[in-house]
Amino acid sequence: MWTTNNRARYDRSFLRYPSDLTDDEWALVEPLIPPAKRGGDKRTVIMREVVNGLMYILSTGCQWRAIPKDLPPRSTIHGYFDLWSWDGTLDRIHHMLYVKCREALGREASPTAAVIDSQSVKSAEKGGPSIDPPGYDAGKKIKGKKRHILVDTQGLLIHAIVHAADIQDRDGGELVMATLFGLYPFLLRLYADGGYQGPLFRRAMAKIMAQVNVEIVKRSDHAKGFIVLPKRWVVERTFAWLGRCRRLAKDWENLNRRGLAFLRLASIRLMLRKLCNPT
Repeated sequence: MWTTNNRARYDRSFLRYPSDLTDDEWALVEPLIPPAKRGGDKRTVIMREVVNGLMYILSTGCQWRAIPKDLPPRSTIHGYFDLWSWDGTLDRIHHMLYVKCREALGREASPTAAVIDSQSVKSAEKGGPSIDPPGYDAGKKIKGKKRHILVDTQGLLIHAIVHAADIQDRDGGELVMATLFGLYPFLLRLYADGGYQGPLFRRAMAKIMAQVNVEIVKRSDHAKGFIVLPKRWVVERTFAWLGRCRRLAKDWENLNRRGLAFLRLASIRLMLRKLCNPT
């Protein structure tokens, strides 16, 4: 939290762009970048500049062709972005930073409790056979995509998927939990809102992760206006943290996997700043 006393700690005006990685942040990321392939010419691309280019796109939300000239060409940055989202590099970077964040907080690497929720976002003007189709969320009255995220009790992203907005929360939640693939075996409790209640989601959870107890946190029928609900506020805060990246203001991506890659990149940005500027 910014205060008069600690505001200077968050100052990034000494960087070329505020989105650039500091030396400390790059020191955490550099060992996780895959080396160049064997054979052929030596790699001439400066990998730190590639990551800075991705962070620029993520933070400002600009078009790929609007990348500043002092960063690598958009074809280079986009090519590495596509490669790293396909070969699992972003997943590995995210997981390693997540473990470091948990250890810095004095927690075990694998959480025992998590919170799940979704966010519907409008899609940009796009169409054609080469895109993943959007859907219409009748409850939110939004045509676009849903970002389904799973966070721990500290608000750190554990896992996420992106799908059409017309998929119900209970079905999307099943996809989230089914694609964990045993990564967090000590998970015992899952907090969710009323969209996940009912026998369908509980039966699905019994098949996927039988040891997990689902707890529905409901809003009181007599409550008026905004109220902070136990546990559920954690995931809402995470959406607010990720929403600081303007690339996530709308669904700009043609493919769900690229939307997920930017979501994971936003979480990487968040964890790097937490690790290099602890409260």
